[in-house]
Amino acid sequence: MEHLTEVEILIVEDNPHDAEMALRALKENKLTNKVLVVHDGEEALDFVFARGAFADRPKTSRPKIILLDLKLPKVDGLEVLEEIKSNPVTKVIPVIMLTSSKEESDLVKSYELGVNSYIVKPVDFDKFVDAIRELGFYWLLLNQQKI
Repeated sequence: MEHLTEVEILIVEDNPHDAEMALRALKENKLTNKVLVVHDGEEALDFVFARGAFADRPKTSRPKIILLDLKLPKVDGLEVLEEIKSNPVTKVIPVIMLTSSKEESDLVKSYELGVNSYIVKPVDFDKFVDAIRELGFYWLLLNQQKI
């Protein structure tokens, strides 16, 4: 489980096509060295809090950024966001809602719960690649994070 201590980007996406698009976009921008994809909200929380299947992972090792889908099985994205942002240790992790939802209520609720950014997934792959590149460069390279 050594590689799980080095995860920089946690992608929480239940749609295999969207997860693959995100990975391809990261790869095209040379940002894929330390990425983990999980497929539901429960798995995401288990990873972040080092429990369940990830209980052997050091609790002090956290992703630098979380790309979170809104509509997820088991535990939805808003619940995942709420749990991460309500914990004093994990609330500093930047969480980017990367979703297909354009619903105003989803946007408002995400910001009320502490999301750092809310991005509607572009349908066009080239635009998606551009969006992921800008996200990666900003959150991984330019943004100064608390360590």
